[in-house]
Amino acid sequence: MPRDILVTTSKLLSYVLRHRPDRIGLALDTKGWAGVEDLLAQLAAHGHPLDRALLERVVAGNDKQRFAFSEDGTRIRASQGHSVQVDLALAPAVPPPVLYDGTASRFLKSILAEGLHAAARHHVHLSADVETAKRVGTRHGFPAVLRVDAAHMHADGMVFYRSDNGVWLTHAVLPRYLATVN
Repeated sequence: MPRDILVTTSKLLSYVLRHRPDRIGLALDTKGWAGVEDLLAQLAAHGHPLDRALLERVVAGNDKQRFAFSEDGTRIRASQGHSVQVDLALAPAVPPPVLYDGTASRFLKSILAEGLHAAARHHVHLSADVETAKRVGTRHGFPAVLRVDAAHMHADGMVFYRSDNGVWLTHAVLPRYLATVN
């Protein structure tokens, strides 16, 4: 199967399951889950036919594990990154001492002055390693990687969560906890 079909389908699923389920008449429950059959039917009704095999391939093959099936395989949701109101029921977690944020270098000055904010999403997304953060930053231009002093943030009372796919989440990162990685 061509890679571009997998990428296009992944982007469509991200849009629908994270941001605009209403665009195809899909309803997410309070935990962000949608019925797989309902998703497939609504996608088809809106000009995006997708079969279960391709859906399973996209979920299994996504390098960031952006999506997850329920244990019985009847429901699907995005692992994090929602701009619609959902409760992923994530428990607070103790972060590793250092986390990383990948961004475009053109945003670096502003971020170092103002910190990281969730903007339209529920949380700031942080990576456990430099390489992942660099890949994230590359999506937005020439990458810059920031070191986040998660140990001090946590000691100062900031709450962290770890999504099912290993992404670290927090509500904001103040400038005093940030440093550039060279």
